[in-house]
Amino acid sequence: MPAKPRSEVFDANEVGVYHCWNRIVRRLFLFGIDWLTGKDCRHRKEWVREQYRALASVMAIQVLDYTILDNHLHVVLRNRPDIVQSWSDDEVARRWWRVCPKRRARDGSPAEPTEGELAELLGNIGEYRNRLSDISWMMRLAQQRVARRANKEDDVDGRFFAKRFDCERLPDEASVLSCSLYVDLNWIHAGMADTPEASRYTSAYERIQARWRKMKHEMSTDASQSADTSVDDDWLAPIFLDERAEAYVGPATDSLTGEPSTKQALSDSSLASKETSEQAESRPLFSNPIGARRVSDKGFLPMTLDEYLQLLDTVGRAIRQDKRAAIPAELPPILERLGLKPRQWLTSIVDNFKSQPNLCSTAPS
Repeated sequence: MPAKPRSEVFDANEVGVYHCWNRIVRRLFLFGIDWLTGKDCRHRKEWVREQYRALASVMAIQVLDYTILDNHLHVVLRNRPDIVQSWSDDEVARRWWRVCPKRRARDGSPAEPTEGELAELLGNIGEYRNRLSDISWMMRLAQQRVARRANKEDDVDGRFFAKRFDCERLPDEASVLSCSLYVDLNWIHAGMADTPEASRYTSAYERIQARWRKMKHEMSTDASQSADTSVDDDWLAPIFLDERAEAYVGPATDSLTGEPSTKQALSDSSLASKETSEQAESRPLFSNPIGARRVSDKGFLPMTLDEYLQLLDTVGRAIRQDKRAAIPAELPPILERLGLKPRQWLTSIVDNFKSQPNLCSTAPS
């Protein structure tokens, strides 16, 4: 059957969760070791990650999950038109300038826009406001920039990705959970890693590394395994859906360079004591300041990170005929492998999930 028109998949005016994926042209391994030329292209996975990370800091779109394999990628996104509507015209103009700057500083970062350049953007501010929460625009910008960089490196022209991208809407928490597990287990099912903590370019890997660092900080001792300090999950949407944590401020970064700001980010509790009532009223609801790592602190699943990792480990051990590999059965549970103390929770969620069909079975592995 032909794919649905994007107008039937996306509702730009409504918050929604979408699973998007795309393949490299002719299914070549241009994010891995290219079997045709023998060239090692694995460094390009970091290009993809950095593009989504940069866009997530300025667009009103949350990255829930992602995985980058040798010849394709998956990303789970949630658009937030509700947040965009809380931004002033000036903030929309400044955010769009950071997405598509017309001038850059010597280090390649967006230059500070002039009043004239901002005024030019304000003339079409309605269009830019819509684009900042448009998933098609995020996919377009991320993929175009990676494709151009890769083609320049290979000194070639033409397509890099097979198409714009494929997409499906995830209508409820059950489908979001199923798809998140599917995306995070891609490296394991493809035989590229044995465990989630070894699946380098996945959202699960980043969350596990952050969990290790948090444990080491809390316990003030070395974990059984060293955390990867080159990644951080603060740009990803948190797992736990806590409606009380809708607003997000910080960690603050410089609005141009993206480096940590010299000013410490304010927590919700410190905001109450340091902001005047007038400042508090003017502060946009549900959104971070320009330059923070993500647009909102709102999670997307009714479970903690530890519970999600336990479920991920359990599902990853299931041997499926349509997949190359699974988590080895002889390995201890994931929280034990990570040196974390498991919490008591309803194990029935595992049985319930096993009884559900794979809601992402039609997507590429």
